[in-house]
Amino acid sequence: MRRIVRMAAVGLAVCFAFCFALSAPVFAQTSDSDPATKEDVVGYLHTMRSHDMFEEMMEIQTQSIQKVLYDQVQQDKGEIPTNFQARMKKSMDDLIKGMPADEIIQAMIPSYQKHFTRSDIQAMNAFYSSPVGQKVLQELPEVTQEGMQAALPIISKYLSDWKKRMEQEMKDLDKSSTKTAPDGVVKE
Repeated sequence: MRRIVRMAAVGLAVCFAFCFALSAPVFAQTSDSDPATKEDVVGYLHTMRSHDMFEEMMEIQTQSIQKVLYDQVQQDKGEIPTNFQARMKKSMDDLIKGMPADEIIQAMIPSYQKHFTRSDIQAMNAFYSSPVGQKVLQELPEVTQEGMQAALPIISKYLSDWKKRMEQEMKDLDKSSTKTAPDGVVKE
């Protein structure tokens, strides 16, 4: 179960990073070298509806993670325990409710300040305040969900294949390595 929780946490972290990576438009202007202030970034994140977007993306990702974990348990054990889905849903709900979204967003501000100038932030604010920018913000969670659903079978197959390769590598490593006992005697 710990492995499942770790996989869920990693998946959510990847989702969060992916979500915020998509939120920065490629065409940001960099002619002004004045650094972005904390207030500039906070204003941008407000325009981006980052808190709401974060929560929506978390919800979407937990659905995807539940599917991956369900498939993994079924593959590993051959059957799904009767209470698995209810327990997993509760665990994912608890994960989302307990996630310190505001703290995470605040922790990201220095990164924005490091990588974007004041004029970059102003340009991004202008874009995301525009009708097209608002449409991007509105549609991005659904686009991401649909994209993840389409990618999930590919990711699941890749992870399953990777897991098999890693298990084989560990077996091969065990076979090829010599083991030394605590008393210094080499065992084969």
